[in-house]
Amino acid sequence: MKSSELKQKYLDFFKAKGHAVIPSAPLIPENDPTVLFTTAGMHPLVPFLLGQPHPLGKRLTDVQKCLRTDDIDEVGDKVHHTFFFMLGNWSLGDYFKKEAIEMSFEFLTKVLKLSPPHLAVTCFAGDKDAPKDDESAQAWLKQGIPKERIAFLPKKDNWWGPPGTAGPCGPDTEMFYWGSSAPPPKIFDPKNKNWVEIWNDVFIQYHKTTEGKFLPLKQKNVDTGMGLERVTALLQGFDDNYRTELFWPLIQEIEDMTGKCYDQELVSMRIIADHLRAAVFILGDERGVVPSNVGQGYILRRFIRRIIRRMKVLGVNSGSVSLTSILARKTIEMYSSEYPLLKEKKSFILEELEKEENKFKKTLEQGLKEFDKIAAQGKMISGKDAFLLFQSYGFPLEMTQELAAEKNIKVDVVGFKKEFEHHQELSRVGAEQKFKGGLSGASAETTKLHTATHILNEALRKVLKEDIKQRGSNITPERLRFDFNFERKLTEEEIGKIEAEVNRVIKEKLEVVREEMPVEKAFQSGAHGEFGAKYPSRVSVYTVGKNYSKEICMGPHVKNTVELGKFKIIQEESSAAGIRRIKAILEK
Repeated sequence: MKSSELKQKYLDFFKAKGHAVIPSAPLIPENDPTVLFTTAGMHPLVPFLLGQPHPLGKRLTDVQKCLRTDDIDEVGDKVHHTFFFMLGNWSLGDYFKKEAIEMSFEFLTKVLKLSPPHLAVTCFAGDKDAPKDDESAQAWLKQGIPKERIAFLPKKDNWWGPPGTAGPCGPDTEMFYWGSSAPPPKIFDPKNKNWVEIWNDVFIQYHKTTEGKFLPLKQKNVDTGMGLERVTALLQGFDDNYRTELFWPLIQEIEDMTGKCYDQELVSMRIIADHLRAAVFILGDERGVVPSNVGQGYILRRFIRRIIRRMKVLGVNSGSVSLTSILARKTIEMYSSEYPLLKEKKSFILEELEKEENKFKKTLEQGLKEFDKIAAQGKMISGKDAFLLFQSYGFPLEMTQELAAEKNIKVDVVGFKKEFEHHQELSRVGAEQKFKGGLSGASAETTKLHTATHILNEALRKVLKEDIKQRGSNITPERLRFDFNFERKLTEEEIGKIEAEVNRVIKEKLEVVREEMPVEKAFQSGAHGEFGAKYPSRVSVYTVGKNYSKEICMGPHVKNTVELGKFKIIQEESSAAGIRRIKAILEK
């Protein structure tokens, strides 16, 4: 079964079960500082998991573009990826464990025709915070999964969330399929690598407080996730995701460019294919960013530089040719029929890749000079120096070792690993800080700032020009950040006028009204949407005043502008070519 057929069968199955199909949200989240990228299908749906009604009802399904960097060091094996597609279905306070498990089992065995004797599941074992999930286990037994094929595991294995220090969370049940040609053992051992995890049903039934208590939720939700790449490989009889049509044409392109065979260069070719696909989808996203030293731009830069390093490992010296551009063309060709935005943004994607590749070539040259300086100092390259070459010049350890071997010099590998682990720990702590606040917290502060972005958007149109469109936003409990199309730096006078206009609207004590309507009607009524965003067939429209500001939005918002306090712009700067960025706060 092709991946496109699997996607369609999944959506059709859940549509027949009363689920509305919603479009994939962008890779770069809106108004959510908790994560750099959309890491799961539930992220864009957090307000609805917390109780806000969704315009399309209580049952939803989609195929979501996702990106996770926590597995970046695992990429190179058969199954790990940074960018991937997640098949998902949700119940927002509708059905729960029994029905979710029945539907999962029916899809796996009746639609995908997977053999029930080759299935096994895990459930939550229970702890001081929540009881053992016997309800899920009983539901699986009723489907015919034998007791020996049900394993109970602790929180680290069978619990989801919250994504921050507080928020919705709950136990999950994971489904595994026996991937070996040998007969599956009678007793399920989750540690046996032949059992491949294929699907996860999460039961969001608790709210973790900031004090660490787990309180039952009034609205209990189901959130499921099935990895397209892994299940496609399984259905096609591969134990290697990169041999499916989701990667193989790109692997063949890499073989042609390098003159080497995939079977002999598995790790390097997988890393190149994975990172190239991720880079293309980041650049080709509705809220696409460019390579930089911070946030999403830093991750993108890291992907591109790792691709170039791996091409060097394979012995390819590009000269004046952009290797990443050649591979990007193939990726766009592979995916643009399902994701036409990639074709629309093709020139932008290719230009940014080429620019970053040229920058890195210069960095590599500088790195080689630095290596020669370090190598001239003695018979051993210290862990600190090896890590300096890695962090500042993009040299992987193996590259430093190869260069050192040519000069009969050793590298302190243990010292390098210590430096690397220290760096990872700092990065982890930094990443955890990303999980404070955001829409998952839905605090009064973020709600106010969210409403303020709507008024700001309209104020920009009134003060600057009518065709201004939102190009992205990010909200923390402390401040809002708003990106919009404009060619030049704003003057002090313009900034003052924008501030005054927003504060005028706040003082007018205008009501903020939410309506649900078909997306076509929303646009016909004059509602604004984010540039390039895809919307479901039915949407929420928020109107400030009788008709001051009218926008398609997923919320949350205040009831009246008077709740906002005083609006103050603290910074105005360039975000990208033709895009300006405003940072602002609300004072009491």
